[in-house]
Amino acid sequence: MDSEIPKMYELEEMVFAINNEKSFETIALEIYRYQFHANSIYGRYNTILGKNPGVVNKLSEIPFLPISFFKTQRIFTDTEPELIFESSGTTGMNNSFHYVKNKMVYERSFKQCFELFYGSIDQYCILGLLPSYLERGNSSLVYMVNSLIQQSKHPKSGFYLHEMENLHLNLEGLKNDKQKIILFGVTYALLDFAKHFPFEYNDLIIIETGGMKGRGKELTRQEVKDQLQMAFSRSMINSEYGMTELLSQGYSINGYYKTPPWMKILIRDETDPLSLKPDGQIATGAINVIDLANIYSCSFIATEDIGKLYENGSFEVLGRLDNTDIRGCSLLTV
Repeated sequence: MDSEIPKMYELEEMVFAINNEKSFETIALEIYRYQFHANSIYGRYNTILGKNPGVVNKLSEIPFLPISFFKTQRIFTDTEPELIFESSGTTGMNNSFHYVKNKMVYERSFKQCFELFYGSIDQYCILGLLPSYLERGNSSLVYMVNSLIQQSKHPKSGFYLHEMENLHLNLEGLKNDKQKIILFGVTYALLDFAKHFPFEYNDLIIIETGGMKGRGKELTRQEVKDQLQMAFSRSMINSEYGMTELLSQGYSINGYYKTPPWMKILIRDETDPLSLKPDGQIATGAINVIDLANIYSCSFIATEDIGKLYENGSFEVLGRLDNTDIRGCSLLTV
């Protein structure tokens, strides 16, 4: 392996100290070189594309691994994982697995990201309405919210499975105490809660995490936000953009997602999975994610989402690609 690659603990520190585009690109290229050698699946994918650290010299030249590979391959570098996260899925679908070597990297990523958007965790009571995720286990979202619950140190922080009346009573008590609240909720459960227990409180932030598959009519994020805003008219309705295959999250606070400094969204052509649209201008297409917290798996992922990227790096999620299991994946047969 290239002797110029920093030691891994140094790379970890560098990732979370990124504060400009130049340092992002420099560290991304270093992680690319490491993953080319240490991640056998990603290395083979690069080789088939004719890419390697000798010819990749800038961010736009780095290949993005189709996210579907996480369903069929063990995507990790040369060390065994401490955690294994599994995606949710409907019956008959293959789930994705994310092999996480160092849980401290994940914990640092979501904590630092949360505080970047919302400030200190201990000012909030953290609540989780994530029934389907709690029931199946091995969820990266549950792991994150559970950690935030513990770090909040508030006696009423906690999860709710199906006890919506109890959740409502807890919210009423917290409102009386003038306590700031963050409620993480899976979409279908939040909509059900909104239908039966509308609630008004200025210091309640609802973070919708997605999740409507097989639970009723599919709604756009805007439709979900509109319905929740009607029920929780004085509260802030936000969204989280995260997935099993990533260790970082984007948050939508005013309708547009933003990412932490170590995460970047790029847009590729929907008909040509290897063609990126120019950076720094409005672009619509399929979403590619660079998540530099994914040091020990793959930091360069071609998702199956369609989005719109703006000049300032904020973005919207518009939907999903069709025939997503086919596009770009025939390039590597393992």
